[in-house]
Amino acid sequence: MLSLQTNVAALNTQRNMNATQNSLTTSMTRLGTGFRINSAADDAAGLQIATRMEAQTRGMTVAMKNTQNGISLMQTAEGALSEVSNIVLRMKDLATESASGAANDDDRKAMQAEYDALGSELNNIVKNTAFAGQVLLDKANGKLKGTVDFQIGASQGEKLTVDVSAAIGNLDKALKDITAKFADAPATPPAPPPAPAPASSLGTEIVKASDANGKLATLNTAIDTIGSLRAALGAYSNRMEHTYNNLSNMTTNTTVARSRIMDTDYASETANQTSKQMLMQAGTAMLKQSGSMNQLVMSLMQ
Repeated sequence: MLSLQTNVAALNTQRNMNATQNSLTTSMTRLGTGFRINSAADDAAGLQIATRMEAQTRGMTVAMKNTQNGISLMQTAEGALSEVSNIVLRMKDLATESASGAANDDDRKAMQAEYDALGSELNNIVKNTAFAGQVLLDKANGKLKGTVDFQIGASQGEKLTVDVSAAIGNLDKALKDITAKFADAPATPPAPPPAPAPASSLGTEIVKASDANGKLATLNTAIDTIGSLRAALGAYSNRMEHTYNNLSNMTTNTTVARSRIMDTDYASETANQTSKQMLMQAGTAMLKQSGSMNQLVMSLMQ
């Protein structure tokens, strides 16, 4: 119907142009920001899912750092115990040598002096080995004297509890059994004396052949105790390595899934923008042409 009062073609064209303009604006925003979802109105459900995924990935990223720190802590403690093991092995060598009849009293005093120095160093290592300022192996003040919880995931229940408290107690007892210097020595050993310590300050563990022979079983027990604690720390380190690998896998795949929801598909969105721009141009042209409808009405009245 031809009408001067209502230009139906112009109204329809304007309505379609408004919809096209909104769609074009959305496409340009997505291409400009790189995100498919820039507000909840774009995809309310998708935004909620993506936010939950982001919370999970961020939590797992921090958990990966926690796991690496836990591995470093275990390796620090295990490395110290490696040196403790070397010291105790040397002490066993000295005890074995002292137990032989080929050694005389002066030889045994020299061996005892080294044995005492090694005992003091055992005290130094156990009392002062620390990670991030926290002593690890000391039975009284060490980090590992009780259970230690590591947060290894993004949720409340994802914890790894390290418990070597019993082994720490056994280590303390074993080292005290092999040398009195472990219990008596200060945490920070004094500077080495310029001359061998006088006989009166020497210990008594291997100063006699019979005593040295009796210490061999105790030293073997200490070696086994140290090995047991090292094995436990190594097992926890290996578990944390696997935990880290699994967290890395979950983080990667969750991030990819979130990307599919949130990120702009540039190939698709560029094509959509081109289409909307062409529609806008066509709509503008048709809106201009719709004004000629009034001229048709006027021609009928001439």
